[in-house]
Amino acid sequence: MKTSIFLFTFLLTLAVFAQKPASTSMDSIHLNEVTLKANSILGSKFEAKNRTGSAYYISPKEIKKFNYTDINRTLRSVPGVNVYEEDGFGLRPNISLRGTSPERSSKITLMEDGVLIAPAPYSSPSAYYFPTIARMQAVEILKGSSQVQYGPYTTGGAINMISTEVPDSFGIFLNSSYGSFNSGRLHTQLGDSKKNFGYSIEYLNYNSNGFKELDNGENTGFDKNDLVAKFKVNTNPEAKIGQAFEFKFQYSDEISNETYLGLTEADFSATPFRRYAGSQEDQMNTKHLQFMGTHTMAFSSNVRITTTAYLNNFNRNWFKVDYLTVNGQRESITNIIQNPEELSSYYDIVSGNSNTEANDVIAVKANNREYLATGIQTKLNYRWNTDNTVHDIEVGLRYHYDEEDRFQWVDDYSLNNGTMAVVTARQRGTDANRISDAKAFSSYALYKLKYKELTLTPGLRYENINLGQTNYGSNDPKRTGVNLSERENQVNVIIPGMGFNYNFQNISLFGGIHKGFSPPSNQVGEKPEESVNYELGTRFSYAGFSGEFVGFYNDYSNLLGSDLAATGGTGSLDQFNAGEVKVQGIEFLLNYNPIINSDTFALPITIGYTLTDTEFLNSFGSSNSVWGEVNIGDELPYLSKHQFNASISLEHEKFEVNFSGRYNGAFRTKAGVGAIPDNELVASNIVLDLGTKYRYNQNITITINAMNLLDETYAVARVPAGLRPGIPFGLFGGIELRY
Repeated sequence: MKTSIFLFTFLLTLAVFAQKPASTSMDSIHLNEVTLKANSILGSKFEAKNRTGSAYYISPKEIKKFNYTDINRTLRSVPGVNVYEEDGFGLRPNISLRGTSPERSSKITLMEDGVLIAPAPYSSPSAYYFPTIARMQAVEILKGSSQVQYGPYTTGGAINMISTEVPDSFGIFLNSSYGSFNSGRLHTQLGDSKKNFGYSIEYLNYNSNGFKELDNGENTGFDKNDLVAKFKVNTNPEAKIGQAFEFKFQYSDEISNETYLGLTEADFSATPFRRYAGSQEDQMNTKHLQFMGTHTMAFSSNVRITTTAYLNNFNRNWFKVDYLTVNGQRESITNIIQNPEELSSYYDIVSGNSNTEANDVIAVKANNREYLATGIQTKLNYRWNTDNTVHDIEVGLRYHYDEEDRFQWVDDYSLNNGTMAVVTARQRGTDANRISDAKAFSSYALYKLKYKELTLTPGLRYENINLGQTNYGSNDPKRTGVNLSERENQVNVIIPGMGFNYNFQNISLFGGIHKGFSPPSNQVGEKPEESVNYELGTRFSYAGFSGEFVGFYNDYSNLLGSDLAATGGTGSLDQFNAGEVKVQGIEFLLNYNPIINSDTFALPITIGYTLTDTEFLNSFGSSNSVWGEVNIGDELPYLSKHQFNASISLEHEKFEVNFSGRYNGAFRTKAGVGAIPDNELVASNIVLDLGTKYRYNQNITITINAMNLLDETYAVARVPAGLRPGIPFGLFGGIELRY
């Protein structure tokens, strides 16, 4: 399969190239040198199309087409991105790049404005915090070779979200909408730039009553606030050494009535949007705070140093029903939902069909955690030209510290007549009571050599990581240290990569090889995740068509799985060795605009397809049955083998009509091969969305958006405790004001 993918890619390249007409009027692809912005990977679609590795840039225009607040829907158009939903609103996404484990997006490098943004990227990377896409200006996705600049997760790639920049001139923006499920959004920005000073103040509120129906009629939605302020100062344009400093402050909070408790097969078939009474106390409360300062020095147009210091603080407490105790016997909600007939007495209580005989039957865990991530990073860009050759060297350094502080407890509740009441409120810190931390120094060097139409980018990354855990134990909530246990793990790794790109008149050939790496946990002696990753692809622009075709192959020598509560584990976050795995696939993207001679209308059409084929090359039993019993030849769970996306837009100066459709193939929740058992299946689905705009004048725009136009009822998740639905048909109207 590995050879066939690369051969197919190469033959397609030759076929298209062979049909190239002699005329010089055809579109062409040529790599020009541009200066990137301080906190971006790509900076533009041009850079994405001309990189030596596969990359995609979601532009401001694309983001605004559908007014999405759901990152899952935004990323669906990008080949090579595999996501599975959870809550229907994209509050906590599960994102995979090229077959990495998608659970909580913990195996990819997530950044906002070039800074690591996961709560604790090294010691606890699960993305329980994720920036709101509605306030982003652009999104950059980097896959494949030559990604040594961005770590520590280098297997699948990196995602960088670019927040709204300080405007070049005075402007006020307001976007307000309202629609189904009592969902509202208010997004506003005020900003200006003068010769030596600029600022931006931005506020976003997004809320909904939710589309699920709790048995007691309570709210199943959320309320999110986001505030961002940016201030920048800079030298005069004519200064001998140009300097600029930008300070960014970000604060957000969220209250979401979300749960891990889903539905049994029978209940999902009958009432897919039901929420059991036993989940009525489930709620997540979060606060996120970021301080970030970026200083740039431009010694000339060819020499630049960028330094960024950052601090992220994230607090979360997710109250979730965890287990039930009946007649002295404890059962997890996972077992109850999987075996409702065998455990009928438990099921009847959690579903609200019967009252609790004892007072303290339902255990609600307070998953209280505080995260800190702070560091400083700097990079030097130096570029020079010789005859027919452009040289570019980038060298970067980063020191980073992060920690996760778990201070959790479990309260017991009764449930009578459909209403829960607390019976035993336990002391904080009597459940998980530990601190995990990481100290990491990383550096990289990337050299870009462009000779005529050939570009080569060899690079090298170094990671030195110390991971530790201080466990006080559940019997020491005051943390006196009487039962203290500690452990430490250390990793040193060199990560090489090499990419190339060669431009013909209307086609380019690119590819590369690089080492994939993912840090281990703090378990003593645990080895990191490692792989060797290959890609070969072509970009083409021919007779109005443009696109990209890529084959990739990731050869894991040691894949790491994680014990996550989100996927049916205990939530310890301990990792386990899954051994040798191969992940291979194809990514295809095609763009076409049949209306090419009109100054009035445009009709852009985009088609994307991703094939992801996975296989375990050894057998093992996964920790806590997270992946089940794994045998040679089994497929990885949580990854759709086939994904297809298509969009078509009718664009006019006064209005836009945008249609988007996506097919998400079925996936399994346990490792296996062949037909997926019903109790491990998340079935395929087709979802259509609509986005429309009418520009009344240059200051006022009316928007109407619809999600799930066909009102398809479909499951998005089965783990950790039952089936959960995707969002049903929703209609939303809004207005945009600009000055």
